[in-house]
Amino acid sequence: MNPKELTYKMPAEWESHERTFLSWPVRESMCYPDEYARVCSGYAEFVKAISEFESVSVLVNPDDQKIVRSYLSKPMKHPIEIIAVPHNDSWIRDNGPTFIKDQQGRLAGVNWRFNAWGEKYEPWDLDDAVAPVILSAMQIPCFDAPLVMEGGSFHVDGEGTLLTTEQCLLNPNRNPTMNREQIEEYLKMYINVEKVIWLKNGLSGDETDGHVDNIACFAAPGKVLIQSCEDSDDENAEITQENIRRLENSIDARGRKLEIIRIPQPPIRFERDTRLTLSYLNFYFVNQGIILPIFGGDAEETDKQALSILKDLFPNRTIRTVDGMAIIREGGNVHCSTQQMPIIEKKEDSA
Repeated sequence: MNPKELTYKMPAEWESHERTFLSWPVRESMCYPDEYARVCSGYAEFVKAISEFESVSVLVNPDDQKIVRSYLSKPMKHPIEIIAVPHNDSWIRDNGPTFIKDQQGRLAGVNWRFNAWGEKYEPWDLDDAVAPVILSAMQIPCFDAPLVMEGGSFHVDGEGTLLTTEQCLLNPNRNPTMNREQIEEYLKMYINVEKVIWLKNGLSGDETDGHVDNIACFAAPGKVLIQSCEDSDDENAEITQENIRRLENSIDARGRKLEIIRIPQPPIRFERDTRLTLSYLNFYFVNQGIILPIFGGDAEETDKQALSILKDLFPNRTIRTVDGMAIIREGGNVHCSTQQMPIIEKKEDSA
């Protein structure tokens, strides 16, 4: 039987977490290996920020355990666990398990196929094995989904609606033999959604082929945050305006017209002639908080605007900012580097 038939569904990210998983960066897979120390410091900052709110499990290649412990040696409010798990790259959002829960609060995980964002980076065999390794170690049931999918390519509202982009999910470098309807059917089957809202493209320069977690996310059921661009000379203006039009013309799985909240994009930045995908939407929900990447310098004003918008939108959450430039040259940010594990329901033994 599949997860939907067994009443499993994917909870929204803002629901309570048992812990957060991260994978430590691997020098050999980095675009800029000379920045390994800076990237490691960035990951350490993420881990420490998240551990203020919840426990963290860090996947580390066996030979890297000593160096990782040196970055994470100071005591934190919540436990930080280091687990030796071989992996090729550090983006556990995309190759880690998608956790799902059934009506009794029991956990399972979906193991999507992973091919390094359309076979862009070799090797990826270890990354493709990460999800089942985690689930097996934690004795959590695993459902193997028969399609290539990355966790950063979709968001859910926990009430039956999924948000994604055509650029990524319909890209022939993922599932060339599947059409839109077939992909939707698998999403409904494995994470138990009822409605898929298709945005068109992701942000300019995004090497993931348009992951939605850089451009838009649910803030609550019926409410979508989207990064906007008003500069007509920037190709993101047309991209974001088209996606906003699609959201304005959509209803969710419960028949609600969507409320759309815009966050202005930070100024354009390049690294060695490559545009960096700067996004405030790559923030991450933690228990009672949000981890928000900010970019400083000429982005100081938009940093303040993003922080203000999120504070107003989530008055009961602590907004913890981190250096958004620390790992962005490697292609992602806080949300890309994390994977939430929903809270495990504690069932009392009957008397």
